[in-house]
Amino acid sequence: MGFNCGIVGLPNVGKSTLFNAITAAGAEAANYPFCTIDPNVGVVAVHDDRIESLVKLYAPPKIVPSTIEFVDIAGLVKGASKGEGLGNQFLGHIREVDAIAHVVRCFEDENVVHVDGDVNPRRDIEVIEAELIFKDLETVEKKLSDAQKRSKSGDKQTKTEADFFTRVQQHLLGGRLVRYFATSSAEEQSLLRDLHLLTNKPVMYVCNVHETDVMRENAHVKGVKEIAEKEGARVAIVSAAVEAEVAELPSEERGSFLEGLGLKESGLQKVVKEGYQLLHLITFFTAGPKEVHAWTIPKGTTAPEAAGTIHSDFEKGFIRAEIMKCSDLTRLGSEQAVKDNGLLHVEGREYVMEDGDVAHFRFNV
Repeated sequence: MGFNCGIVGLPNVGKSTLFNAITAAGAEAANYPFCTIDPNVGVVAVHDDRIESLVKLYAPPKIVPSTIEFVDIAGLVKGASKGEGLGNQFLGHIREVDAIAHVVRCFEDENVVHVDGDVNPRRDIEVIEAELIFKDLETVEKKLSDAQKRSKSGDKQTKTEADFFTRVQQHLLGGRLVRYFATSSAEEQSLLRDLHLLTNKPVMYVCNVHETDVMRENAHVKGVKEIAEKEGARVAIVSAAVEAEVAELPSEERGSFLEGLGLKESGLQKVVKEGYQLLHLITFFTAGPKEVHAWTIPKGTTAPEAAGTIHSDFEKGFIRAEIMKCSDLTRLGSEQAVKDNGLLHVEGREYVMEDGDVAHFRFNV
């Protein structure tokens, strides 16, 4: 698994159309609010040219790319926390996601109604953020109530927890996202992490533009980028309409179709790229005549930890890692050629994995 991503946004911003296109999961899409009444889940393979290069070298019977899970939530509207619309009841489904993709409408089209009457990305973002804050308040207030009841017994730990939850509650009541909340200890960081609050998750804004704007930044996109820059968020510019067309084409025709529009990559690839950067993820590979496998890990992962993503025994009994760079392997054409050129490196427990490493782990259990 690469990462999982919850998709949120107002009705009619192109969420379900985009979800359909990039996951081929068959989510319902229509030109009216609240057409999505269940959280749709789709898992897609991450396209990576490096896997294709390794497959050409090894011709394995099994290929395992990284994958991303998308969870599409019904369109939220102002007042969702008070029962308006359908989206609020499904927000719990994205408690466990790694990141949130906030689809923002950045196109004008009088034939596609906007739930608030006109296109205004800044206002739309504020509406969604407010509803996420309200949902987080529900979570925190339940935890606070429970901690306050338990603290009556005089237990110092529960009193500390109640005080912490009170601070988080006041932060949210001030209209602020939890990712800007300052913790003062490792214990508080752990308490906050265990809450799985929606406003504490990394965000990427997916600007849905008209197909004629996909190669440029219109005024709406510029406004979203200004917001993202202040928040430390990422931005991907896509056209859900273009992605829908791409999804209907045979795979061998998609590249030339995108090139005809002046695009080097699909919207999915843009979202994946931004998601990996947002979450500070990299990819390493294991490769051989039986299997080529892509593994997604956080930047800073050591060789034993990377081995542990394959199997816990690999980490427990780690001896060493034999590392080749995918670029060297595909350029030289074989493992033997890499060795002959002195480019296979034997690394120990302190080695920090790099994006594009091809690893063979030696272990003993």
